[in-house]
Amino acid sequence: MSNVRSKKQGVIFAVLLVLIFLCMLFANIIQTDMGKVRISREYVDTDLGRLSYKLYVPLSATADSPAPAVLLLHGYQNDAETCAAYSIELARRGVVVMALDEYGHGSTDIGLMNRGYVDHKVTVNYGNDSEADGTYVQIGGANRYKLMMNFSNLSFFNDHYSKGSNGLSITDSSAGGVYAYALLADLPFTDSSKMAVSGHSMGTWSSWSVAAAYSGTDIEPKATVLQCGELFRNSVYDPSIHFNNVLLLQAKYDEFSYFRDYEMTVDDSLLRSDLRTEFLGTDSAGAAWNKTFGSFEDGSARRIELLNTNHRLTTHNRQGLATALDWFASSFGTQFSLSPYAQVAMIKEYLVMAAMLLVLAAMLPLMEMLLTLPLFSSAAMPLPPEASVKSAGKWWKGAFITILLSGLSYPFMTQLGHGLLPLPESIFRMTVGNGFLSYFGLLIIIMIIMAIIQRSSEKKKGIDASLYNRGLGSDHAPDRVSWGALSCSLLLAVCMTGLVYILTTIFTAVFKLDFRFIWPFFKPFTKLRIGQFGVYIIVYMLFFILSYSNAIAYSRRRSVYKKGFGAFIAAWLPNMLMLTGGGLLIVFLEYIPFFAGVGPGADLLFGFTFGGPFMSLLILFVPQILIYSIIGTYTYRRTGNVYTGAFTAAILACWIVTGGSSML
Repeated sequence: MSNVRSKKQGVIFAVLLVLIFLCMLFANIIQTDMGKVRISREYVDTDLGRLSYKLYVPLSATADSPAPAVLLLHGYQNDAETCAAYSIELARRGVVVMALDEYGHGSTDIGLMNRGYVDHKVTVNYGNDSEADGTYVQIGGANRYKLMMNFSNLSFFNDHYSKGSNGLSITDSSAGGVYAYALLADLPFTDSSKMAVSGHSMGTWSSWSVAAAYSGTDIEPKATVLQCGELFRNSVYDPSIHFNNVLLLQAKYDEFSYFRDYEMTVDDSLLRSDLRTEFLGTDSAGAAWNKTFGSFEDGSARRIELLNTNHRLTTHNRQGLATALDWFASSFGTQFSLSPYAQVAMIKEYLVMAAMLLVLAAMLPLMEMLLTLPLFSSAAMPLPPEASVKSAGKWWKGAFITILLSGLSYPFMTQLGHGLLPLPESIFRMTVGNGFLSYFGLLIIIMIIMAIIQRSSEKKKGIDASLYNRGLGSDHAPDRVSWGALSCSLLLAVCMTGLVYILTTIFTAVFKLDFRFIWPFFKPFTKLRIGQFGVYIIVYMLFFILSYSNAIAYSRRRSVYKKGFGAFIAAWLPNMLMLTGGGLLIVFLEYIPFFAGVGPGADLLFGFTFGGPFMSLLILFVPQILIYSIIGTYTYRRTGNVYTGAFTAAILACWIVTGGSSML
């Protein structure tokens, strides 16, 4: 019977591999414009370390016929591939594109600390601040906290902002962009007289910095396109610096307060503020969304395009991309042969997302085949007796408490770990990783305390309180941790996630594509990043073991014991609710008032400090946990313990955080 099952799983596994290959093949056809664009992954050594970038070169761009060029700069926690929509659409219109991995991101090994920081911050847009009203203040705390408080403080600002005490300064707010721009301009097939720069979020500050660095030179950018950018007063930098043809793409539902000028909502009153009218070069009566002011010929063109989207989705917004393509063409004094709305980049994104989901699905038939081998026999055991299933009332009570605790602690603990938790910064180098480390650490403590209290109470009542009942023990030794199942499950999880890593490495080498959807998910490690994976993985493993023990094993329903797809869904739904409910709660608190026109919930309830990065990360975090809940439910039903699912989820989650996101 097991041989028949293994063959069936082998067929499923083979079919999934074929589908994965086809998705990635067609994604590559899209990004290369059916072979009309050469794509390469390049690295260049600098005095600080290695810079990584992805280069798109249309075949029409040659030394005899050089093409316009654009440098693309991603946002915080992203990488060069996040710029794929702009890269693909520009390249297929004959533009050479360089998408940079900025300091601390992707495969660049120069840490984000090299951007520089000072010991003061402003709490309004630069130039609107003053010491008298307390909007220009001195700050202390961890160096990474100072760094993050100075993301919008730029190296070309005057010394009042960009220099601090004890020799502190903002050294390179372009995060490597200045170096990359010069490299792009020096390529033999680029027309250095027709160049531009564009960035998203953190990359908009980098874009400002690049444009300022080359202002007045032979290669100054003809255009600067800001995808969710911050504006500042002209008084904060030397008047000799000028910026040609600046387009600001404004997300209506931007979770970051500084990209909406510290107002709660994006509306017409924001457009008519002194800061915005100064940028547009008009008065409040004349200010308008989606209207170009000034002239492309003399570089004075300005425009604010209002997009009906949120912060992270701006990078692939159809309207924003079309507006940007027109802006580049007008700034270069040319006309693209393709309509700005003739876009194919999202097809590539959906294909790569499909491949990513398929490769995660392929882990399950691989697990089934491995479980038939003697080496992995200890990883599976019978499920605990059905009589130990909790009543519906007790299940809902536990779920409600779990959702509240995990949800309400999320904004506070993630931000604490992100900036102020006293961690050795030379060891714990992942910025957002530190936020989740703090959050997971608190939940681990809470789950251990709750498990001890529950177990003591159940023993007094004569209820089965064994570790086996919680998915941690075995049928042979129910009151002890099953070390045999644990170690065997760890090896099984390594094999399953190893499949994902091997395929990621292959497709990155062959097609220059990793597994993602718009934002980074799975990509090959650098030497620095595999070390960071080792630093964080133990906490991730403990968190998922306890989470799965509580949600999947201890709170299991009778549907766990039944076969078929319907039974699986019935078993999975409560697990999904317990694991993702806290995140969903915060999503509702954040976005319902935002979409209602009041403002983002975190800013309204807790202040600007608790809005921004971790609120916007929910759009990535919640779907991840949903996938992990599917894996956990499936593996528990198959193995009778939580270890395989927990280790698999922990490895994937830790990989996502350490594989390409921001590193000090």
